[in-house]
Amino acid sequence: MRVGLIGLLAAGFAVAGTPASAQVRDAVYRGTMVCDKLPFTVGSGREAIAVTIAGGAAQYTHVVRLHGAADPTPEKGSGTLNGNAINLQGSWKSGNRQYEAKYSGTFVRRHASLKGTQTWSEGGKSISRACSAIIKRPLRVFLPRQKK
Repeated sequence: MRVGLIGLLAAGFAVAGTPASAQVRDAVYRGTMVCDKLPFTVGSGREAIAVTIAGGAAQYTHVVRLHGAADPTPEKGSGTLNGNAINLQGSWKSGNRQYEAKYSGTFVRRHASLKGTQTWSEGGKSISRACSAIIKRPLRVFLPRQKK
């Protein structure tokens, strides 16, 4: 009886102690990115971001809005996962404006908090602004099922 109880407790602790990296990561994560104001915008940026994770790699798109309407060209980039850490790099270009972006963060359960910078270039001038986002995946029961 005692050996069975000890075995049951050990199995329970092993399951409870499973690292977060063993949790489901492959999914589409959606959220909102908030960025500091630029000299040529009315206010700070607050736009949608979608990150697709599959097999340890990430692809993302982020809406760019400068003057009230979303630009037809979104920011796009890719990234990597390393345990609970995520690193994204991307860029955007429209007309004579462009920027390079770098974001990084950490997963906690089914969401990640991202922080990073966008370095804008226009007419030989460079401006950096800070951005942050929280992205979440749907609950596991709402994820597509694996085909057997």
